[in-house]
Parts: sequence; C-alpha cells; structure tokens
Amino acid sequence: MTTAVLNDQEVEFYKKNGYLLHKKPLFSEEKMNGLRALFEEQLAQKGSKLSDELDTPHFREERLLEYLLSDEVLDLVEPILGPNIGLWSSHFICKDPYKGRATPWHEDSAYWKGRLDRFDQIVTVWLAIDRSWKENGCMRVIPGTHNNGFSEYEEIDKADNLFGTQIKGVGDDPRAVYFELEPGECSLHDSRIIHGATPNTSPYRRCGYTMRYFSTESKVLPERNSNFKIWLARGRDIAGNPFVNV
Repeated sequence: MTTAVLNDQEVEFYKKNGYLLHKKPLFSEEKMNGLRALFEEQLAQKGSKLSDELDTPHFREERLLEYLLSDEVLDLVEPILGPNIGLWSSHFICKDPYKGRATPWHEDSAYWKGRLDRFDQIVTVWLAIDRSWKENGCMRVIPGTHNNGFSEYEEIDKADNLFGTQIKGVGDDPRAVYFELEPGECSLHDSRIIHGATPNTSPYRRCGYTMRYFSTESKVLPERNSNFKIWLARGRDIAGNPFVNV
C-alpha cells in the first residue's frame, strides 16, 4: 500500500473551500483493525460518559500515537501545513444508534480561542471507523466559510447536542456538503470552517477518529493549555512550542 499524497489540484481545492474528501483507505486493513480494537477498548472504559465524549484518548492510551504520528497521516497533511507539523489533539466521536446527539454548527477554532496565537494552519483529519452517511449523521460543512472570521454564537440545550452553543442563524444551509465516507476513508477540514452534523436517528452507529495537526509556525500558549500535551509530529519547532517530545 503506497502512502497517499495530495496533488496540487487537491491542495488548491482545500485552500479555496476549507475541506477535502479523501475517499481512499488511509491505513492498511491490518492497521485499521488495530485502531478499531483500540477504540472498542476506550468505549468499554468510558463509564458513565456518552460515546461522543471520548476526547484526547491518546493522553491515556499512547498506542494511538502509532496512528497519530504515522507517515500515512503526516504525508496527507504536509502538502497543506508544510514540513513542520505538531499534533494538536485527537477525539473519538461516536454517535450511537437512534440517540446520537446532533453536533451544532460551529468552528473548531472558536472553542480553542486564546489557546493558540493563530488558527489559519490547523487541519483536522476525520477518519471513518464506521460507515459515515447522511442517514446516521455524517459531518457536513459550509464551503468557503473558513475565511469568515469568528462567528456569533448562541446557547442551546446540551441534552440533545454535543455542545451547549451554536452559530446563530445558519439552519439547514443549502450550501452544506455532506461528508459521506466508507470505513477507512477520511476527510480533511480547516479549523475555521463552519461545520456540524445532524443527530443519528438510524439503527447504525457512526464513529470517527479526529486527528488534529498544526504548523509549528503557530504558537501554543502554555498558560492557556494547563495539563494539555502536544507532540512534534514532523520537522522542527518554529514558534517555540511546549512539545512533550522535544
């Protein structure tokens, strides 16, 4: 299996639209099966938490670093971020059948405001562990909104939503693109793009693994990231970041 690398047209599409669908297997079948096994372990250990709350699992399960720091992923994001890459975070997000909560319209960068000095060089790789389809609440984005700046938010009921806030006035935007992916395929999106997902009302689970990376030209502010760990994934540190492996 050859390592996937984006071509110039794909990079240009990403920069213009703020997202890209990579509908090819990211990992070998054997490696993907290993990731599924790690997810199931994390799911079994979740206790009273909902399945969509398995945030930064690599902090407690370092076997995930084999995936997060792998050439397969880093070769995918390097054409966008450049050769100096930091691992920002990861998150198993699992929408259970019939009761998986909605993900309100949001920008990832809004929830990280003040934690980094810039947000124009952060990429999320969303890897489908289960089939992710419109019927089970796949992710959707509004193309081109990564250049809009921070949006205005309003409070909503968190009982039915992954977050307690959402961007005002978006609704069912006709421009929305749905990220339908088969297991093992992935998408990439800019941290500033407006995105979300409908609830999972189907009988099919929808699980994905988000792997988030930033250019080391960006500065992670230690005073705003207490007990948060970042890794130097590739290349060298430019901004003087508090990496755990440097």
